[in-house]
Amino acid sequence: MFAPLQNDSLLRALRRQPTDHTPIWLMRQAGRYLPEYRASRERAGSFMGLATNPDLATEVTLQPLERYALDAAILFSDILTVPDAMGLGLSFAAGEGPRFARPVRDEAAVAALEVPDMARLQYVFDAVTSIRRALNGRVPLIGFSGSPWTLACYMVEGGGSDDYRLVKSMLYRRPDLMHRLLAVTADAVALYLNTQIEAGAQAVMIFDSWGGVLADGAFQAFSLAYTRRVLAGLKREHEGEHIPRIVFTKGGGLWLEEIAACDTDAVGLDWTMDLGRARALVGHRVALQGNLDPCVLFAEPAQIQAEARRLLDSFGPHPGHVFNLGHGISQHTPPESVAALVEAVRTHSRALRGGA
Repeated sequence: MFAPLQNDSLLRALRRQPTDHTPIWLMRQAGRYLPEYRASRERAGSFMGLATNPDLATEVTLQPLERYALDAAILFSDILTVPDAMGLGLSFAAGEGPRFARPVRDEAAVAALEVPDMARLQYVFDAVTSIRRALNGRVPLIGFSGSPWTLACYMVEGGGSDDYRLVKSMLYRRPDLMHRLLAVTADAVALYLNTQIEAGAQAVMIFDSWGGVLADGAFQAFSLAYTRRVLAGLKREHEGEHIPRIVFTKGGGLWLEEIAACDTDAVGLDWTMDLGRARALVGHRVALQGNLDPCVLFAEPAQIQAEARRLLDSFGPHPGHVFNLGHGISQHTPPESVAALVEAVRTHSRALRGGA
């Protein structure tokens, strides 16, 4: 059904196998920093118009690969597709973040939650298959979802939040409701990711973007436990190929060893964690992904390249590193800065391994 993979460096690194260079991809690599993306979104009329059109989602997913020697594509979509399919009514107002028309804030709303029919998300799976075909084996395709806790933040708050007051109030006042919400959401996420795998995703990533807002103890009970539940429900293989899993918790460095023990293949790190120290803590148990501060890309090319070399030197010439940013790329990033970064990672990581 799909062309043979020509560049498997990402999948090899996620399996902690040797590669001739450190593979690199960037969170939000298809996005507003690229003028061609902005043109595609203008044609689509809205963000959701772009995300729900498989042809346009394919177009923007491939745009950064036409500019840069990246080692992976990541599905163009949004983490809030799952709660939208649960009936919460997702919208994106101009100049504002996502909003839900029907947030989940009381016992009745929590009781009404169900794992959605995946047919409501068919546009996502159609995009996965379309992108995989369009890649024609160039690089692997990563599928993704938000973590149960991160989705719960949006579901209860009704959108983004500065203090997470509503979702944390539910957590502390009615932990029973929060556990019920998280359990249903975790089962939905597992089914969603498995369906992406069946559609063509060759690796999957769980974005726990707001795990770091939790207190120690609460993180383990309300975030990590449900990330584990998702991982336990995921396919390990599809059509004879191992499907690597990546878990990224922004602000999660404090719990690195616990995250590494949750049956994932790789752990994504934000920029607050020293990469060499992280590798010393986890050893060869998992691969590590990260972790350049996205704001480094506003520096001059020589400084960008120096920071890239510093991170690569910190990890060393060992297998199991995927170079990435410590969070998503800023929409204000100059495209030429990404070119400087990718070139530095390719060149220096080959030199570290004794290559040309």
